[in-house]
Amino acid sequence: MRAAAALEAGEVVGIPTDTVYGLSADPRRKEAVDRIFDLKGRPRGLELPVLVADLEQAEALADGGLPPPARLVADRFWPGAVTIVVRRRPDIDWDLGGQRSTIGIRCPAHPVPRWLCERIGPLATTSANFHGEAPFADAVSMRSAFGDRLALVLDGGPSTGPPSTVIDLSQGAIRCLREGGVNMADIEAAASS
Repeated sequence: MRAAAALEAGEVVGIPTDTVYGLSADPRRKEAVDRIFDLKGRPRGLELPVLVADLEQAEALADGGLPPPARLVADRFWPGAVTIVVRRRPDIDWDLGGQRSTIGIRCPAHPVPRWLCERIGPLATTSANFHGEAPFADAVSMRSAFGDRLALVLDGGPSTGPPSTVIDLSQGAIRCLREGGVNMADIEAAASS
């Protein structure tokens, strides 16, 4: 598939997800990650999350594997609209911006990004928009905004779901960084079950 080849070549690809369209890159390719920050106008202090194909890929990114509360949340809400921030394995030196000691991980409920993650590994991804503006809800809008600065845009039809809920478990206690498509009370109940 052209998208996998473009990502492996260090290009940025527009992809549909279960929430909104995203800008994606291979996190092992610093120049591609830098291009996402530049395209979006995103401050470097805001770490890019990564999408994974499954729980196994997520476990491989977390220092010592996912902590028990994170595993409970993942078991309940993945694939889906929950991003979990955990301690990053020290040997993963990807420059995703922000803290290099943590990593935000999400397994989306959409076949396109999961297929790409199965083929090339986790993907650094952020909503497809200019920083501070609303995300693009379809491939045509994305192509119009970013033009040939993207290797390609995969058209998955409209993507208008709410953003993911982002929780931080890197310090032990659960903390909500952004409430989105999944209610925080439901996440807290899952984490303590």
